[in-house]
Amino acid sequence: MTSHLLQKFNEIYGQQAGHIYFSPGRVNLIGEHIDYNGGLVMPCAITLGTYLVLKVNNNGVFRFRSLNFDDSLDIELQSSYEKKGKSWTNYPIGVIDQFVNGGKALQGLDMLFYGNIPIGSGLSSSAAIEIVTAFALNDLFNCGYSKLQLVKMCKAVENDFIGLNSGIMDQFAVAFGEKDKALLLNCDTLDYKPVNINLGDFVLAIINTNKPRKLAESKYNERVEECANALKALQQELDINYLCDIDTKTFNQYQHLITNEVVKKRAQHVIEENDRVRHAATALDNNDILEFGRLMYASHNSLQYLYEVSGVELDTVVDYCKTNERVAGARMTGAGFGGCAIALVKADHFEDFSKNMIEYYTGKIGYAPSAYRSLIGDGVGELSLAE
Repeated sequence: MTSHLLQKFNEIYGQQAGHIYFSPGRVNLIGEHIDYNGGLVMPCAITLGTYLVLKVNNNGVFRFRSLNFDDSLDIELQSSYEKKGKSWTNYPIGVIDQFVNGGKALQGLDMLFYGNIPIGSGLSSSAAIEIVTAFALNDLFNCGYSKLQLVKMCKAVENDFIGLNSGIMDQFAVAFGEKDKALLLNCDTLDYKPVNINLGDFVLAIINTNKPRKLAESKYNERVEECANALKALQQELDINYLCDIDTKTFNQYQHLITNEVVKKRAQHVIEENDRVRHAATALDNNDILEFGRLMYASHNSLQYLYEVSGVELDTVVDYCKTNERVAGARMTGAGFGGCAIALVKADHFEDFSKNMIEYYTGKIGYAPSAYRSLIGDGVGELSLAE
């Protein structure tokens, strides 16, 4: 891959590249719709991601090219930038805007991006673009930002420059990811602990339903509001700041305070899911992949029936997985209403799993999903030009 990208850079810009960086995508193994409720999530970096090949130029111009998109852009170095249209270039431009607003001295760059993350799949291609750009700028121009500062800057790009009211998990996971480890992350304090994942003879399968997630944003905002309503009801008798400040036992004692049954279901998912993340961390510490898989299925069931953010496509993937004895567990990952599911599949059975799952899904849904085999990889970093 590296040599191919270096060749493409040379073809586009007529010169040798100076550096190549990589930022992974991410999946959230368990802990869904928890980040805005102050709880625990367990994301990991994957081995699919975004590459950035670049070289400093003396023209004071940022040149953006991609092997994934036809649109390109040349824009001069200036004191501030604004989002324009819906181009992919808004993500790296937003990052550059953060650096110049922070008073950092930059130079022009010739840049080539390439990502092997399926666009719109919910695997955080946007966070990968943001983080790889921020890491490269920080490295090349000795800006002195910590990795956590870069994460917070990229979240600000997503929220303030792009205009999406998302949490910090995606940027955090692709920056701090570690090979063969998940990150047990507290979304309130940003304290985290790497958790060893010994998959043994299993592999992480990522199944893209290939359904666009058009409803995700409106339903996402609706769920945020429902959780806020649940919290307000519980605060009548409990001194808490987030739903995840209590456990399932406490919720069962006080759930009568929530009079709206739909809102009560939303709160039940969030609080039980937060407990499931704790149990999942224990299962991984004990190398108990089968127990971890059971918790994945329980998580999906809760997202399907209590939080109602799944959908027939994601449910079809998980339903098939339940029939396959070579699968330890499966669940939707991400906001829902399309996007991806993940499964733990016996490595030597992956090809059969992929073939049979695609046939099953296509028969039920009418079009094919895509299946990817991924390892759990490292976070953002520079690659060797010689690789």
